[in-house]
Amino acid sequence: MAEIFVPTLHTFENNNIFTGSCGSLRFRIEPQVVMATPKEVDLAASSMRCELWHGEKCYELSRIEAERTYPMSEEGRTEMKAWLEENA
Repeated sequence: MAEIFVPTLHTFENNNIFTGSCGSLRFRIEPQVVMATPKEVDLAASSMRCELWHGEKCYELSRIEAERTYPMSEEGRTEMKAWLEENA
């Protein structure tokens, strides 16, 4: 199976939602950003919520099979990627 791509933390620090797929697996990652200052993200207080489903339908038309929230850290990103690969 191909490796699942999850963007760098910088993508999520900028409050960007990411959707991806691998085979029949579909997933959506939404950041929950907490700002320390008007220009600086509080990484310790921020998180990334990941939802997954299988099938050909888009997010809005699918039944979410599982979801987890991870800390916004490199360790959290790695754990999330491993979880997605387990479910692919």
